[in-house]
Amino acid sequence: MARALRSDLRNVAIVAHVDHGKTTLVDAMLRQTNSFDAHAHLEERSMDSGDLEREKGITILAKNTAISYQGVHATDGPITINVIDTPGHADFGGEVERGLSMVDGVVLLVDASEGPLPQTRFVLRKALEAKLPVILLVNKTDRPDARIDEVVAESQDLLLGLASDLHDDVPDLDLDAILDVPVVYASGRAGAASWNKPENGTMPDQDDLEPLFDAILKHIPAPTYDDEAPLQAWVTNLDASPFLGRIALLRVFSGTIRKGQMVAWVRHDGSHTQVKITELLKTKALDRFPAESATAGDIVAVAGIENITIGETIADPDDVRPLPAITVDDPAISMTIGTNTSPLVGKVKGHKLTARMIKDRLDRELIGNVSLKVVDIGAPDSWEVQGRGELALAILVENMRREGYELTVGKPQVVTKKVDGKTFEPFEHLTIDAPEEHLGAITQLLAARKGRMESMSNHGTGWVRMEFIVPSRGLIGFRTEFLTITRGTGIANAISHGYEAWAGQIITRVNGSIVADRAGVATPFAMTALQERMSFFVEPTQEVYEGMVVGENSRADDMDVNITKEKQLTNMRQSTSDVFERMTPSRKLTLEECLEFAREDECVEVTPEVVRIRKVLLDANSRARAVSRAKKN
Repeated sequence: MARALRSDLRNVAIVAHVDHGKTTLVDAMLRQTNSFDAHAHLEERSMDSGDLEREKGITILAKNTAISYQGVHATDGPITINVIDTPGHADFGGEVERGLSMVDGVVLLVDASEGPLPQTRFVLRKALEAKLPVILLVNKTDRPDARIDEVVAESQDLLLGLASDLHDDVPDLDLDAILDVPVVYASGRAGAASWNKPENGTMPDQDDLEPLFDAILKHIPAPTYDDEAPLQAWVTNLDASPFLGRIALLRVFSGTIRKGQMVAWVRHDGSHTQVKITELLKTKALDRFPAESATAGDIVAVAGIENITIGETIADPDDVRPLPAITVDDPAISMTIGTNTSPLVGKVKGHKLTARMIKDRLDRELIGNVSLKVVDIGAPDSWEVQGRGELALAILVENMRREGYELTVGKPQVVTKKVDGKTFEPFEHLTIDAPEEHLGAITQLLAARKGRMESMSNHGTGWVRMEFIVPSRGLIGFRTEFLTITRGTGIANAISHGYEAWAGQIITRVNGSIVADRAGVATPFAMTALQERMSFFVEPTQEVYEGMVVGENSRADDMDVNITKEKQLTNMRQSTSDVFERMTPSRKLTLEECLEFAREDECVEVTPEVVRIRKVLLDANSRARAVSRAKKN
């Protein structure tokens, strides 16, 4: 057995909190290494390839790209740097965990003004658990409110704090390396980096990213492998191609994999079968190109294995050595997804309506998404989908809507556990940054949602940082209310805190619903008569049905109204006929807002054209009976 080193290769993941500039930095790295062809048309944040990613400005799926670096620090010829761009949201934590399993080190990005935030803590903890070396990159040094010294100190404190927490779980943690983390200062948008600390609010003194490449080559170790060991490769991600079928992304740990080779495919249950690698693809910038072979340390894509899933191993058929399966944190939020059962189902041709289609689509989602679970609840047309957070589930539903599915989606619930006969529920560690004038309102809001304050610090900049421990239930629908209170200036982030005893009842919505009492078309006449007492979600001339929620009541209780009432026409002239009625514009709710708004007895009807809120029981008499039964019990 001899250890060998691939000095022409580096595998690195870029981790950070949301909006700290990961994808923008990867963009700059690709551009400066001339990874693209001269004629290639490039958009900003070229790694965010999905429509939703572009719209929301966030990364949802971890993606890899290969950069061929030929700059001044590449003394022995070109060096391939495989960069994994990871999401910043803890909801997509499964993606981060998977991204870290493919690399040998991480670049930790921290905003020069905001400093390390909860997600930073989350991804850093995962990196230290995996014993990966860290490079600290202070991004956005040109922000006018940059506080570089404080941020570096906070990041080092965080590293030390995490290292001391993990000391018991990971005994052989290298504390010296953690104490001596290299710091690079950069502006991702300008594509500039430096080893020297710039003044607050100014650009780094170099106009390219060479210092960052230098840090990656020096501090991220080259992949090592045993040159006598048989083939071992681990499936870390999946993709699909219309020509090649399912494509598995592999990190090769030892041995060589070739196109056309017969290999052993080891499943989760330990059984293995022989399969043929029909196609082998390597990555260059954002494109894949065919290759003949790959050796230890490479990240490649292979085709030819139909039902392969994440976490399985490709091994040598003569000497099968499986790698450990991937582990992901447990889901905290669930919601029921089923077929559309409203009276307006299937009005548009070509929509996917049947239970079989929906079930197939959920099964397909499970293949590539390691942090989701689908639980059978015994109903033929509905299933419980569990995920890490509300956002992850809302994005799944939004994707399905765009693909032409009609669904009924229940209100998000928490996934509880029974411990010694007591109910335990998931809690979140919530960090809030907000202007200090909103301090009272935020504290009040979280007190109603059973949150307890852990710490509060005021940097004297007019901003306050608060930390709360809140039940996950309390954060369902929290975002909209929080942004209203802080007038859009507050920043809130939560990561999982573990399970604690049930916190009791949480009442999040004080206003009742306005429910249509018959089917028909919403009329301007009825809406102008009712608008004093309520705000509407529907437009005039929009189709409604009995039991559909058409607006929000200004009082606490639900109210059934006739929104289809027509004006009675007579041949008498009215003295007030020339009075012009002004109508308040209706509120247009997005899918996320609908899920937040819905109560326990309501659900959301999702179709490719419209998203509606409706009562679970459409008939008014059935609802009244259900209420009286609930009171008796």
